Amino acid sequence: MTSFRQIQLPNGINLIIHPTKKFKTVLAQLVFHRLLRREDVTAASLFPAVLQRGCASYPTRQLLAYRLEELYGTELAAAVIKKGERLLISFTLDLVHDQYLPAEDDLLRKGLEILCDVVTNPVTEGGGFRADYVSQEKEQHEKVIRGLINDKVAYAQERCLQEMCADEPFGVFKYGTLEQLAAQQPESLYAFYRRSLAESPAELHIIGDVDAGAVGALVEEIFHFPRDKAVVTPETLIRKQVAEVRYLREELDINQGKLVMGFRTGLTYGDEDYFPLLMYNGILGAFPHSKLFQNVREKASLAYYAYSRLEKHKGLMIISSGIEMENYERALEIIDSQVKCMAQGEISEEEFTNTVSGLRNHFLVEEDNPGLIVNRAIDDALAGRTEDTARLLERLEAVTLEDVVRVAGQVELDTVYFLTGKGGVRK
Repeated sequence: MTSFRQIQLPNGINLIIHPTKKFKTVLAQLVFHRLLRREDVTAASLFPAVLQRGCASYPTRQLLAYRLEELYGTELAAAVIKKGERLLISFTLDLVHDQYLPAEDDLLRKGLEILCDVVTNPVTEGGGFRADYVSQEKEQHEKVIRGLINDKVAYAQERCLQEMCADEPFGVFKYGTLEQLAAQQPESLYAFYRRSLAESPAELHIIGDVDAGAVGALVEEIFHFPRDKAVVTPETLIRKQVAEVRYLREELDINQGKLVMGFRTGLTYGDEDYFPLLMYNGILGAFPHSKLFQNVREKASLAYYAYSRLEKHKGLMIISSGIEMENYERALEIIDSQVKCMAQGEISEEEFTNTVSGLRNHFLVEEDNPGLIVNRAIDDALAGRTEDTARLLERLEAVTLEDVVRVAGQVELDTVYFLTGKGGVRK
């Protein structure tokens, strides 16, 4: 992984520069951190889309697009990302390095100026955002919220986690609710945006073949907008105790059932036992050679898909499978048996070595993608890690079978959610 240099700007933004000669592009990602809160998550996920409609220098989407195209196809995108109980509001600029453009020697400056202008200098009217921009983006945002149900796999997983963490910030849907969306007005949304810009902890990552000193000076010159002292974002709450497994069922007009099982691991990316947990998840359900794929899908032919994944900042794991509705009890039984096999150490040498190889490749692939490098850097910062790829691979390869069995004993089933057809199988 690339080494980095960190600088704090006078307004409190942390600038993290990742110099590397691996890429012909430069990627800049500005990220604001907020606690996931039911009362304001809709506004927090809506205003980035409004900002992309235009800025003072390029007040329409078309003019902004034309200008980005003039800068050799530079791309600018906003997104909201959920990591643990934080909502990350990100603005990403991706542009060609000007050393590959003989007639250009100031492309990074021009791109960063646009990024700053979009984030800090939106189109306004009457003390708020431009009304038609807000109205149009609310329509699009409504489609996103309503559209979740069209992806039944994602919908089932989201519903399981919402129910599992109903009284925790993690249970908040990152795009908010239709009720809150309807209440958004240009003035109130603008006021919320201004507060977020001023008080949210923020970081700017820049990765590419750049000189750290020159980039630091350039960023300080451009990103000089005033901010207040950043508010402290609370740590993610890690709950482990499970009083009783909850079984939930929802009916929709569907042909294939979606079974999602939510587990509490009590371990996060910052814990020493995270790498045994990573191996545990890999052996159980992250790869085609894993137990879930082989036993639930291939041998028993009960599932169209079956896999597990971790939420590394919240200490959760979900198992997700698509099944015929009449196979609910049998699928639950086989999945449960595979989880018990893990706790009893019934893991073959082939399963273990294939998982090490698969995870090793995953870490190495991250090195070839600027966005993934930045994502790992953000994960590291949240977890208090500073290890490079070589050290992460050492940690991975130091994991023993005994380590995996130890963490397997800590994994507890919390919630079973079944999305079934109307009149489908009941628990």
